Parts: sequence; C-alpha cells; structure tokens
Amino acid sequence: MLHNAKDLLGVANENYFAIPAFNISDYSMMKAIFEISEEKQSPVIIAIHPDELAHVGASFLASALDWAHRSKVPVVIHLDHGTTYAHVLKGIQAGFNSAMLDGSTLTFADNVALTKLAVVAGNAVGIGIEGELGTIGKGDEEAEAGTERIIYTKPDEAVEFAKLTGIHSLAVAVGTFHGLYPSSMKPELKLDLLSEIKAKIEIPLVLHGGSNNPDDEISEAVKRGINKINISSDIKVAYYNEMRRVLEDAKVREPNSIQPSCMVAMKEVAAQKMDLFGATGKASLY
Repeated sequence: MLHNAKDLLGVANENYFAIPAFNISDYSMMKAIFEISEEKQSPVIIAIHPDELAHVGASFLASALDWAHRSKVPVVIHLDHGTTYAHVLKGIQAGFNSAMLDGSTLTFADNVALTKLAVVAGNAVGIGIEGELGTIGKGDEEAEAGTERIIYTKPDEAVEFAKLTGIHSLAVAVGTFHGLYPSSMKPELKLDLLSEIKAKIEIPLVLHGGSNNPDDEISEAVKRGINKINISSDIKVAYYNEMRRVLEDAKVREPNSIQPSCMVAMKEVAAQKMDLFGATGKASLY
C-alpha cells in the first residue's frame, strides 16, 4: 500500500527502527525489492535518484506506483537527492510521494531558503520533504555526489535548520560516504554526535551512505535514533556481480535467463539489511 512518508517514518521514529530506502534503476531491481519486502513484512522506501530517473524515464514511475498500491506492505516512492527546486517540482509532477532537497553543499542560509521552498511545495500536495545538513563523503567514482571531506552536522544548527525549513526528516552527516569505501579507508560513525543530534531534534533522522559500513555500527545507529537508511551500492554490487557470473556463458541472452539469479542475490542482501535495521515484521505496525 502506498503510504505518506511522514506517517511511515513517524512510526519508525516512535518504535526505534529504520526503514530501508533502496535505490533502484531498472524494473527487475524494483520487482526484487517489492518481493523481498513482502516476504520479510518490512515497510520499504523505493528511492530513485535524478540520474536513475533519467535512465529509466519518468514513465517508470507509473509501474512503481502500481506496485506500491498493490503491495501488502507500506511503501513510499521517494525522489532521492534532488539538488534543485526544479528537481522536486518535476518529481512531484512525475508522481513521487516523497522527495529530498539536498542543499548540503550550499551555505546554511541558502540551504535553508532552498529547502523551505521544497517544503512549501511538498506541503501543498501532502508529501514529505527530506533535507540534509552537513555533507556526506564520496567513496568512489560510481557513487552519488559527495564531498572529499565530511562536514559533520552540528546539533544546534540541526535544530535551527529544522525549525526554519519545516522539513519532515533530516539527513545527518555523522561519518558515512556514498559508494564503497576504498581499502585505505576505515568506515567509522560518530555515534556520540548522532546521540547529541537525536536528543535535540524530534523529526526522523536519515543516514545516507549506508552501504559498506560495519553491521555493528549501523545497528547502534538505529538504536540511537536513525529511522531511514539509504542503500544503493551494496544491493547493486550483489546484482551485477551475479550478472557477470551468468554472462560468462556466452550463449545466454534472454533477460529471463539472466536476471532471476541476479534478483535472488540482491534479495539476500536486502533481507539482511531489513533484519539489521529492525524493519523485518514491522509492516504490522501500520
């Protein structure tokens, strides 16, 4: 069933679990995520980045929304990392029922001004808007945009940002990178900083760059108040590594011969994330 993002994340916030937001960029990936969400009875967010939307086309949203309406678990279709007001407006027009305005690389004042515009637009049509304060790092060249150096979210600024913009959820920078970490880099979350932010702000908190972090850190982040975790690289690595294996057989050419085992590999990773985030079985709360 299609759910409002504010309600979906609100339940997670009240019950201290995190909803997985899986970035997908083709139909079989989407199908795999819907299927495993129903198997695990986990609420889920289908996240599509503007680059992914450019790849699949806006008409893809009709399929995503159809799946969401028919699904037996709560679903949100989310525009991930819109960086302009136009991104958010086009996302609303395309049918997303949740959107992110990422003004994290702007000055605080400009981030507030741009995010506030997105919130006004979202409120007009009843969809939740996510903002971001502080910057996420970028682990590799295939990753979503990020900065070379993390700018950590300051708790007092987070309070002011939420108050000035009216956002419904906030992505915080506490030590994650988009993409996969190079071997020279040790993932490390500033969990005490996360606790400080959570103590000062009531809206749901979001963790971007959730792939490739140690499970114990992610689990602890959920306990300390993260309510949505974005996963892209981990599920795509599983999907395409399996596809590379299948395509070693040069005679294979039909998608229904190639993709099913790729979907199974992706589902295994997604299921593990649902368990780790405490989302498994939580569909019953809605």
